[in-house]
Amino acid sequence: MTELAQKDERRDKNEHCGQIFNASDRCSHISSTNWETIIGLEVHTQLLTQSKLFSGSATAYGADVNTQAGIIDLAMPGVLPVLNQEAVTMAIKFGLAIHGHIARRSIFARKNYFYPDLPKGYQITQHELPIISDGYLDIALDDKNTKRIHITRAHLEEDSGKSLHEAVRGMTGIDLNRAGIALIEIVSAPDLRSAEEAVAYLKALHTLVRYLGISDGNMQEGSFRCDVNVSVKPKDSDQLGTRTETKNLNSFRFVEHAIQSEVARQIKILESGGKIIQETLAFDSVKNETRPLREKEESHDYRYFPEPDLLPLVITEETIESIQKALPELPAEKFNRFIAQYHLSAYDAHFLTADHDTANYFESVIHAEAIDPKLAANWMMGELSAALNNENLSIIQSAISAEHLAQLLKRIQDNTISGAIAKTVFEAMWHQEGTADVIIEKKGLKQITDTSEIDTMIDEVIAANPEELAAYRSGKTKLLGFFVGLVMQRSKGKANPQQVNQLLIKKL
Repeated sequence: MTELAQKDERRDKNEHCGQIFNASDRCSHISSTNWETIIGLEVHTQLLTQSKLFSGSATAYGADVNTQAGIIDLAMPGVLPVLNQEAVTMAIKFGLAIHGHIARRSIFARKNYFYPDLPKGYQITQHELPIISDGYLDIALDDKNTKRIHITRAHLEEDSGKSLHEAVRGMTGIDLNRAGIALIEIVSAPDLRSAEEAVAYLKALHTLVRYLGISDGNMQEGSFRCDVNVSVKPKDSDQLGTRTETKNLNSFRFVEHAIQSEVARQIKILESGGKIIQETLAFDSVKNETRPLREKEESHDYRYFPEPDLLPLVITEETIESIQKALPELPAEKFNRFIAQYHLSAYDAHFLTADHDTANYFESVIHAEAIDPKLAANWMMGELSAALNNENLSIIQSAISAEHLAQLLKRIQDNTISGAIAKTVFEAMWHQEGTADVIIEKKGLKQITDTSEIDTMIDEVIAANPEELAAYRSGKTKLLGFFVGLVMQRSKGKANPQQVNQLLIKKL
């Protein structure tokens, strides 16, 4: 029997086990608690270089098809690659940030495979001697503990082009604008044990590359995409199961769903007496299922050999030291500083530092008008976050600048307006009706702080509610909220709530 026929026979034997499996298609006999999931991630991160890894072609996203592919990217005869120094610097930054080993000497290799979007018929990458190895990244778990995920390697390589399946009906087009863009492929050890851990690691990695300024991390544009290796094994076994690889996942939600679907599929096959085939899969996000693409390749399938057109990459100690000194504040460092400097809770600090732009916005707010950090954190996590999510915007697309939010919060701090009125002002600011001061003045929203005016309103409320007054004085002190509400209603929300509470307690 030929090797191809043997592969087909193995696949046929497993058909009854569900080669295509939907995560929602649970079977009553599946006992996931008896199995342990083993996950490793390979993350392809496009670097923010102005030109490609081995050519001078531009890297801007969204250009017209095939307008940013030069003769090197097109693999014209006789052309030679020239290594982009800035890409090397960015890779070293990443290596230092994950406490990895920076290879003083690394080499490039040719990874041979044939696909329409790969003009040369091979990809220039690093194989045996990568630039980065033996690093780690600590992630926060839901139970408040942390877990260390080891990163076995991170190597430089060029991106492939892109196949366009919808450009011409019934045909596939090729756009080579992306071909040759600088990547680092970040390979984790199989330390992850659940979809939730995988997403936590991926988010931490995404945050890190954005903090370092080496990638924009735009998952929708393909700047940060992930291949997921998954296997399952009985919990009492030391032997790893056969793994599959799900390719090109470009959202945290897709990674989570793909892992859940694949774990359930593998458990179903194994508990039905079948065997897992080592293969490459695609994830259908509409049907929420994994589908076979091809059998999984091994390194020998790619026939790696040293790239003859590039010299070994040699990095000096002086280069590493200079890059080390120029490293920005990293996410973990900023998290700890926010807690110590601004006296924030771990929850608040995590929210504010999970995204580099959010952290910068927060510090701009509190420094613009000497705003209380906790007040700023509450508004960013509350009103601002809700407004951004409602319109699917990032913090840098906010309709309210950090300086304008600081002006609004200043008016809360100096008792010009109450927190309740501030929400009305915020909404008007979001719809571009002006700054906080302009809106407060135009709409007459200044808080009432005149004690005699508040006293008059309290007297009127008490006189109108004698039964509740008697009940309060007989011990039902929870009625205080009833009286406060009536006074605030009478003042149209403008009375200072603290003054209302203090004066009411005295009067009652």
